[in-house]
Amino acid sequence: MIYKNIHFVFDKTVKSKSCKNFFLQKYRNTSIKKAEIIVVVGGDGFMLNTIKKFENFKKPFFGINKGSYGFLMNKFSKKDIFLRLNKTKKIIISPLKARLITKNNKNKSSIAINEVSLFRQTRQTASLEIRLNKKILIKKLVSDGVLVSTPAGSTAYNFSVHGPILSLDSKNIAVTPISPFRPRKWKGLIVSANNIIKIKNLDTKKRPISAVADNNEFRNIKKIIIKIDKKRKFTLLYDKNNSLFRKNKFEQNLNKQP
Repeated sequence: MIYKNIHFVFDKTVKSKSCKNFFLQKYRNTSIKKAEIIVVVGGDGFMLNTIKKFENFKKPFFGINKGSYGFLMNKFSKKDIFLRLNKTKKIIISPLKARLITKNNKNKSSIAINEVSLFRQTRQTASLEIRLNKKILIKKLVSDGVLVSTPAGSTAYNFSVHGPILSLDSKNIAVTPISPFRPRKWKGLIVSANNIIKIKNLDTKKRPISAVADNNEFRNIKKIIIKIDKKRKFTLLYDKNNSLFRKNKFEQNLNKQP
């Protein structure tokens, strides 16, 4: 596809504002409805928020990094942006969908492009039961928490807590404990994306937990059900020499180094 109309979205940080004038003086900011593509200027967190905010428009996203690491982003450049956009490689990803039930039996829901994490809410460790579909996987996990990660998110927080890096074309998700105390030897596992992960708080009174879907936090969670939402598909565009596949491979190679 040849892109001719761009809708720009800028974060409010100093770094993003510094290049806002550059883009808006050089290119027209087309309305979201008439644009063929959304260019997001900011960091990974802002990119995640923007994807969710504009998902109903069914348009591809091209991120330009003005944050810190910028794993989901492309490098800033003063080169003609249309030349860049029309040479990009695309990747299509599906997010996790989380259905949450609070201690007071209120139902919440959220999606996550990277991961859904459960954390202890106080100084007390979390006490969790983990099911894979209807089968009990871990009868009682005593830990700081647990997370469920997509392939796209596997190099982020998941990797930092010693979870596996998944190839972007993997049809799997990772379930990774956070500082496990019991069972101490359980390092998590990789499961098919067709599975449903159910996590239950075994002690809501003494050991409350929070859930975080990317950057959306929910407190006092009693139960959470997580699965890949195959109906939702997001298209991300990358420079050919800076594709998400390439970044993912780079992280995998780093992981192999002593």
